[in-house]
Amino acid sequence: MADPPDLIVHLPRLRRYARALTGDAASADDLVQDTLERAWARLHQWRAPVEGDPADPSERLRAWLFTLMHNVHVNQRRQHHLATDPLDDMLDDPALPSVSGGQLETLALRDIHAALAGLPLPQREVLLLVGLEDFSYAEAAAVLDVPVGTVMSRLSRARAAMRVALSHPVATPRPGVAAGWKVVK
Repeated sequence: MADPPDLIVHLPRLRRYARALTGDAASADDLVQDTLERAWARLHQWRAPVEGDPADPSERLRAWLFTLMHNVHVNQRRQHHLATDPLDDMLDDPALPSVSGGQLETLALRDIHAALAGLPLPQREVLLLVGLEDFSYAEAAAVLDVPVGTVMSRLSRARAAMRVALSHPVATPRPGVAAGWKVVK
């Protein structure tokens, strides 16, 4: 029997995608664990490229793992009717880089997360796969099991919705009042 493929190599990308899908670290870790459990249990179903196939085995495995993750996530949402929340807790993540004082970047990041969370799940999935995970349209279509045209349409609508959402920040303070401060009379 051939050596099993290295699933660990794909952990950072799986975790990043899971974090964006679920909205919090604990749920993302659970989703990644459930995905890897399913992958390990069904490793015999993964089709490695045959000799002469130009496909990169690692890319094929990555696409298969993302397909599994998508299916696990959809099944969990159907079973538990899980609501996704904005990624607010990510703003407190000390691992996020800070170049300047960080205030403007944090506000921009908050607005991006809020806009992303406001997208319908099908649009958010396509935007994350193509924009964040650098999947091609065809790869994203295969992961989500939809036609390429559907991926292009969802991506276009997601980008348009993000442009609209980001042109109007989530929280705009009243003139003369700093955001997050209460006015005491």
